[in-house]
Amino acid sequence: MQYKDLYIYIYIYICIYIYIYIFIYIYIYIFIYIFICVFVCVCRLEGKVAVITGGAAGAGEATARLFVRHGAKVVIADIRDELGLSVAASIGTDDVITYVHCDVAKEDDVGRAVDLAVAKYGGLDIMFNNAAIIDRNRPRITDVDIADFDRVLGVNVTGEFNGIKHAARVMVRRPGGSIINTGSVGAVIGGVAPHAYIASKHAVVGLTRSAAAELGQHGIRVNCISPFAYATALACDFIHMDADRLSNLKGPVLRAEDVAHAAVYLGSDESGYVSGHNFVIDGGFTTANNAFGLFKK
Repeated sequence: MQYKDLYIYIYIYICIYIYIYIFIYIYIYIFIYIFICVFVCVCRLEGKVAVITGGAAGAGEATARLFVRHGAKVVIADIRDELGLSVAASIGTDDVITYVHCDVAKEDDVGRAVDLAVAKYGGLDIMFNNAAIIDRNRPRITDVDIADFDRVLGVNVTGEFNGIKHAARVMVRRPGGSIINTGSVGAVIGGVAPHAYIASKHAVVGLTRSAAAELGQHGIRVNCISPFAYATALACDFIHMDADRLSNLKGPVLRAEDVAHAAVYLGSDESGYVSGHNFVIDGGFTTANNAFGLFKK
């Protein structure tokens, strides 16, 4: 009887020991996991310096926030001074992010923004030419005002040209560098936005490829991000369709953060052999002709 009791005590002791060991192991594992998630950041842009035009709102703001989170130092360049200063202050201190007034249609403004990044943070690794405007919605080309047309191309095309030019001026001094331009699904197909906007975005893609062909010899990559989001509201009004019917990918909704994640990839070393590419983020919109409806339920 005594031996039986002894065996029971030993069995209970072993079970308690195992349970305690498992509990401690799980506790340590959870603690390490939480510590890594909270305190250890996979900084994909560590040590890089970026200029983001049109960075005071929308995809530009989302990209500025994500860039800083991934270890980059950022200069927000925009014409909306109060908003830009507020966004920069909300993201971080002056040692990681700053704001500068910049009208991208004015070459001197863009040059000053680039020079500020070099003077303040020691160089320029990423140029995100994100600033853009759109013309008034006039479906008939005969109704388009030439001054309005020129204004849109002045910002969307000349502005991006200025960004590429002055980024290249600095980046050629040392190997590497990534220039990211902003296109649109309107750079792939027509009829989803007003004429000047469509023309400008096609020009941006062409400029991207031309710059990539030249600057590759300096190790500078030039790519373009063409999102669906910026054409969606325009297209809904332009061709009188609601967003759900217009979208090809049902369920997910394109957010500014999706564009920011694409910019992080193109700005990081992960895309080290990607250049001259038009990265379309449209949920398959430009690959499908909704007029046929072959695969619709």
